[in-house]
Amino acid sequence: MNEPPHLLVVSGFLGSGKTTLILAAARILAARGIRCAVILNDQGESLVDTELARARGFAAGEVTGGCFCCRFSELMRIADRLRADAPQVIFAEPVGSCTDLCATVLRPIEEAYGTAFQLGPLTVLVDPERAGQLDHPDIEFLFRKQLEEADLVCFTKSDRWPQPPQPGGIAARQVSALTGQGVEAWLDEVLSGSVPLRGTIPDLDYERYAQAEAALAWLNAGAAVVTEPAVSPAMLVGPLLDRLDRELTEAGILIVHLKAIDRTATGFVKAAQCANGQEPAVEGALDASPAREHRLSINLRAVGEPGLVLSVVRSALGDLPGRADTLRIDCFRPAAPKPERRVTGGSR
Repeated sequence: MNEPPHLLVVSGFLGSGKTTLILAAARILAARGIRCAVILNDQGESLVDTELARARGFAAGEVTGGCFCCRFSELMRIADRLRADAPQVIFAEPVGSCTDLCATVLRPIEEAYGTAFQLGPLTVLVDPERAGQLDHPDIEFLFRKQLEEADLVCFTKSDRWPQPPQPGGIAARQVSALTGQGVEAWLDEVLSGSVPLRGTIPDLDYERYAQAEAALAWLNAGAAVVTEPAVSPAMLVGPLLDRLDRELTEAGILIVHLKAIDRTATGFVKAAQCANGQEPAVEGALDASPAREHRLSINLRAVGEPGLVLSVVRSALGDLPGRADTLRIDCFRPAAPKPERRVTGGSR
């Protein structure tokens, strides 16, 4: 109990299943009597994943307004605050469009906080379906750069993709947060210290990096909804995602990651999809009873004009059954990344 907590950074492109794997791993560790905490990260605010982690009963903090590299001091402040709950493992999930983590996050932690945390290898998750459909140059750039710095690559959703494509030169594991396949083995591996770390930090053209991130429209929204009559969380979230999918597609907007969570006194439901026309993945209390008061959060990452994305989402919120008081809604293109610290000399 006197040892510093393990700090495990789990990266991967938008929709690769980072939060789902982290929460599945945290449940396994909790069953072993190991306390866990989670740090989420986003360019904006009102994070679906933070609400989900807390709804699952885990201590969670969030770094908003920029990626871990640009908000490094805030990352370490949140990590230090979470240590007050004496977790033995802290999972950190960076923004899904973020890369260069070795130089801007891992190495600075090793140099300045080496005795405060046991830093694990950088795990990068890959959605097998997306790996085979990289038809946008900016998405392909970010995807490739994330793989280049990985200490460990895991293909997710192995229950649906038992034979994923193998990225050249990288030994990849397979995991399924849904069935549990490979999750305990991955945990044991990253906590054991047996994974060899990459010896060099890949080069990165920051102008190209900024261009790739700026291709994405980033929308976060939160609303308090009072329905008339009462409806279940599933019957609020399901039709909402169906409408957003349909109208974004009609507007020529490419969905990269769309997720929504609705919390009521009777339970919560979260739904997410990673492409236009894709069947959403749903979790939570699908049988929760109808309720009148709902707390709704939407996170959308898309290739399209922010003003048009914002208009589609505002329209959908305005047509919910009942009254929707928008607590927060924002849509923007991410600013060029400007790391607080960047260490490139030597090796990990």
